Order: sequence, then structure tokens, then C-alpha cells
Amino acid sequence: MALAVIVGAGAGAGSLVFRWCIQTFTRLLTGHGDYAAAPGTANPHLPWLGPYFVLLTPVIGGLLYGPLVNRFAKEARGHGVPEVMLAVAQRGGRISPKVAVVKTLASALTIGSGGSVGREGPIVQIGSALGSTLGRLLKVTEGRMRLLVACGAAGGIAATFNAPLAGVFFAMELILRTFTAEAFGATVLASVTASVIGRAAFGDSAFLSLPDFHVDHLAQYGLFALLGIAAAIVGVGFARFLYLVEDACDWLWRGPEWLRPAAGGLLLGLVLLALPQMYGVGYPVLQKATEGGYAIGFLLLLMLGKMLATSLTIGIGGSGGVFAPSLFIGAMLGSAYGITVHHLLPGTAGAVGAYALVGMGAVFAGSARAPITAVVILFELTGEYSIILPLMLAIVLATAVSHLLSHGTVYTLKLHRRGIDLEGPARGARLGGQRVGAVMDPLPAPLPASTPLAEAADLLSRSGHGALPVFDGAGNYVGVVTAQAVAEVLAEQPEGAPAEVGQLTEPPAPVTADEPLAHALHTLLSAEGTGLPVLDPARAVPVGWLSHQSALRAVHTAA
Repeated sequence: MALAVIVGAGAGAGSLVFRWCIQTFTRLLTGHGDYAAAPGTANPHLPWLGPYFVLLTPVIGGLLYGPLVNRFAKEARGHGVPEVMLAVAQRGGRISPKVAVVKTLASALTIGSGGSVGREGPIVQIGSALGSTLGRLLKVTEGRMRLLVACGAAGGIAATFNAPLAGVFFAMELILRTFTAEAFGATVLASVTASVIGRAAFGDSAFLSLPDFHVDHLAQYGLFALLGIAAAIVGVGFARFLYLVEDACDWLWRGPEWLRPAAGGLLLGLVLLALPQMYGVGYPVLQKATEGGYAIGFLLLLMLGKMLATSLTIGIGGSGGVFAPSLFIGAMLGSAYGITVHHLLPGTAGAVGAYALVGMGAVFAGSARAPITAVVILFELTGEYSIILPLMLAIVLATAVSHLLSHGTVYTLKLHRRGIDLEGPARGARLGGQRVGAVMDPLPAPLPASTPLAEAADLLSRSGHGALPVFDGAGNYVGVVTAQAVAEVLAEQPEGAPAEVGQLTEPPAPVTADEPLAHALHTLLSAEGTGLPVLDPARAVPVGWLSHQSALRAVHTAA
């Protein structure tokens, strides 16, 4: 707990330094605190260039951060969160300490010079690197190291966005990818500590200033549901387009990697000249869209422009997050949708800003598939509770539709493209790549579903497996009965216990013979008893038995 507080304080301090660097570089290169608030204006330092100075700022930024990233920390390139997820899942939470310094400078230069990316990816990587460094200095266990990395991520999100709850759920849902009381307690401490530091520096105001919203007609829930489906399509499309542009940049560029951001900066500069609202994170533009300040056509142009500008920034080697761009894209989609339905159903649709807010959360959920984080962070960033029910509805639908449309998310697709599966073994690992069929034991003698309970208890006690497969009278596999289930029934309700074992049978999570052992181990560890039936992938009938002993034999053989 003490370490969680220290990591939270470090992440909070890191967020202060990071935001100061962004503001400093932005003022140096544009003459404005946030150029997106005054798009198309001249740089007061170079008034004779007019708005054309934006052609040069991405090139200058690229010449500075390109060599820095290439020389000191290549993992600082891109949006950061996938690298943290990989470190937690397969590298014991180990992140190089130099990542914090390089990521701070590279991301601040990227955003300050016009890169159309967000702050959350960098601050997650910065906070996580601080947590990992502290863990290595104190030589904590691997489990503690992962938890400290998650604390750093939670603290970074909390301090940067003034969203302590969102920091906790971001860390648990995306970084740790598990929920435990210990993890919740530690990340809450880190998040609260970082948030206190952030609020002391930046104040306690909400991310967006929005009027009160109310759902006055039940029909509005149907409109929000349709928006959730549309947002899922846009969110998945954004993730795919991001990596399509990155592939195109990889294919086109043949020069040294350190020069790539500067050369690509010429293309980004052209986009900024045509659409200066894309400069940097773009929060002022997002705010104006939620207030209904743009027409439908321009909103759609801004949405597509953000997809292009963000993808190009990442593709040329820039450093920054994709969370803020997904919010921006969602706000443009939601505003355009809200204006449309307001024209079609003026007495039913309600406020346009409500659709912008819901669109923000739904597009993030569609691209990242983190529904809890999406709901909590949109509530905290805006302080709007009145829209929580439509927000939850749209986010859940967006997440479900995204599952149907794509296997990966905007974060995991980056790893999948490198041949990395977070659920599988780490590259080079000797254990985990084997197929279950190669390490499984023979199937134990199954029990007929009609076996009397007392007889089944005797057979289970002598089997040594703690669980046995059960077949019905027609020879069909129906599930597994565990010794624990039989013992509990006989001890707690001997008079009302089922007569036959089939009534206590439950189908466990399926494990197939062609499944990698690394995947099956997750299922085995959460199963009751000491083993699971292994199913034929074609006919879904048991062909073997995976036990803890067979998994350990695989470890011994691999070693």
C-alpha cells in the first residue's frame, strides 16, 4: 500500500511535467497555448508566414523526437498502452526506466508540433515505467511488479484527466485485465494520490462544460441505441484505418528510421494546413462540437480528418495516445447524429450535446472494448450524471457489436500484427506453445448420468482426479461432476440429495485438443477439481484429460 502511494505520487508529478512540456513546446512552435482553439491563425513569432507555418512545425518536431526515440527507447514510439499491456502479460511488468523520460519528451514534442494524438497513452506508459522502476529497485515479486505498473497507469490517467475512478478501472480492465480486492485497493490509493496532486495543480473542474441533459421521451433510448451501433462501426473502422495507414507508411519509407517523423511531417503539415482543427489533442474543437457549433457536413469532415491525422501521426513514428482521438471522433459522430435526429424528430430527439457525449463513450468502447472504463471516464470527465442510462446502453451495444466485427481492439491489434497474443506464451518461451493434444492424459473412465450419487462419490474418491466426465444414456457427453459438488450435497442435504449424478453435472469451459497449452492453462486454473476433459475440435466429444500433473510434465519436458 505504501508503494502504491509512492507510485501514485510519482505518476502525479510525472503528469505535471508532461503537461508542462506539451504547453511549452506548443507555445514555442505556434505562439498559442492551444492552437486548436485558434485554428488557421498566424504564429505571432512568425507573422509573415501566416497559417503556413503549420507546414514546418511537424518537420521540426520530427527532427527532434525522431533521433531521440530511435537512439534511446524505440518502445516510446506509438501510442504506448499496448507496450504496457505486453509488459504486464508476458514480461513480469518490467519496463525500462528510460522510457519515462523519452516518452515524456517525445510525446510532448509530437503533440506540441501538431501531432493529432492524445495524452493518455504517454502518461500511462510514463506512470507504468515509474512503477516498474520502483519495483525493480526494491526487488519485489513479479506479481507485485505487475501491480505497481498498474498503479502507475491508474495514477497517470487520474492526474491527467482529473478522473480517479476512471484511472482505477482503466488499469484493471485494460492493463491488469483482472479484478481482485488487492488490485482494486492498490490502484485506488495510487489513483487518489495522483489525483490530489493533479487537482492541486490544475483545479477541480470537469473536462467539458456541458448543460444539463434529460431524457424526456422513452423513444430517445432507441435513438441512443442506434448511435451505439453506429459508434461501434466507426470505432472498429478507426482501429483498422490506423494500422492501414501505418502499414502504408512502413511500405513507403525506405530511409533511416530517425528521419521518418520529419519526412512524414511534411504530409502531416499539409493535413494541418487544410484542417488546422486537427492540431494537437483538439479539446477546444471537441468542446465546440458538443455545444452544437458546427454544421453536419463539417462535423463529418472533422471526424474523417481526425482519423487521418491521428493515423498519419502514429504511422510516421509519432508518440501519443489514441484515447483522446477516439473521444474526438465520437463527439463529431454524435453531434452529427444528434443534429440529424433533431431535424427529423424535433419534439423527441432532445439536446444535441447529449448525443455528442454518448458518441464519445461509445466510439471509445467500440475501438478499445473497455465498457466499464468508458462509462466511468465519460461520467468523470464531464460531471454529467443525467445521461448515464443512455451512455451505458450505447456503450454496451457498441462493445457487443465491436466483438462481432473484430477480434482485436485498437490496443491489441498492434500486438497481433507483431505475432503476439497476450493470452499466449511470451516469444521464446519453451512452455505454452505446445498443443493440448500433445500433453493430455487418457480420458478417465466416465460415469453414466444414471449412476447413484453414493456410488459416484466412491468412484470419485478412488479416481484421484477430483472430477470425472459424465455421459447420458445415449452415449453423449453432458459435462463433468466434481467431488466437491457431490460431497457438499451429501453433507448439507443428505435427505434431499439428487438420486443420480447426472443432476449435479455441469459443462466446464471447453478445452480442445488443438488449443495452445498457454490458453488452456487459464481455463484449468479456474476449474474445480484437478483436471478438465479435452474435446475433439470437430465433434466436441472428450478425447483426453488435461490435469495439473500433465501441465507440470510439459514444464519438465520443456526445461
